[in-house]
Amino acid sequence: MTTLAIDKAAPRRNPGYGSMSRDRAWALKWSYFFLTIFAVFSLVPPLYMLITSLKSSQEISAATNPWWVFHPTLDNYIGLLTSNQFLGFFFNSAMVSIFVVIITMLISVPAAFALARMRFWGSATLATGVFLTYLVPDTLLFIPLFKMFASFGDWTGIPLINRWYVLLIIYPTLTVPFCTWIMIGYFASIPKELDEAALIDGASWFQTLTRIFIPVALPGIIAATIFAFTVSWAQFLYPLVFTTSTDQLVLPVGIITTLIKGDVFNWGQIMTGALLGAAPPLIIYAFLMDYYVAGLTAGATKG
Repeated sequence: MTTLAIDKAAPRRNPGYGSMSRDRAWALKWSYFFLTIFAVFSLVPPLYMLITSLKSSQEISAATNPWWVFHPTLDNYIGLLTSNQFLGFFFNSAMVSIFVVIITMLISVPAAFALARMRFWGSATLATGVFLTYLVPDTLLFIPLFKMFASFGDWTGIPLINRWYVLLIIYPTLTVPFCTWIMIGYFASIPKELDEAALIDGASWFQTLTRIFIPVALPGIIAATIFAFTVSWAQFLYPLVFTTSTDQLVLPVGIITTLIKGDVFNWGQIMTGALLGAAPPLIIYAFLMDYYVAGLTAGATKG
């Protein structure tokens, strides 16, 4: 009787529990394995850039151990940060990025609101077309764009080629489509009761957008802003084609064109300039990553 009572009191084990536990353990192990590989491939290039930026030109030319600094120096950083030319590149990039972000938000937010909430004939097709526009590579567009802006400058007498402000017109062709697509997904995920209640209370569509949807959709707007800033800050092809004078260059093109002279590569300052150029987007992502992820994944669920 005692044995029987003990057997009845013993908990019953799920026969599949052990296999599920083992599968979960193996899944975690494989996840950590692939995450480690990803981290190595992602962090090794910046680490190599940092190491190289701390070397003198003589040590780099000596080609000793590329992963170790025998005589660390900050001459590369001091040389760039005290160079008016490099600071001019930095200033041009900052001005272009800030204005492009403003222009992009002024266009993409109202456009996304209209396509997501003001249902009209062809809105879904138009929204898809907006995103497909972003998929056209800039390597196919820079030649016709160059011809267009050169011709426009000849007709009007307003010089557009070799002026940094021409980038304020060109960059939105890259940023507006994708930012509009991001905002469409975010606006579509907001419950319809909000705009219906606002319209019943007598609010116009503009008031509904500015007073209700923009505060609610702030994570999506921040995500679109980060994307627009990153694209305009790191773009290389368009400024390489449309700007040639040193005082008109932005940072990515300025580093390459001024620090590479013929077959002489100033690797120390090139790596230093690349690290300094990557700092602003890195700082922004570090503080606003949660908003960026929330904005990108908002369109996965609705209502």
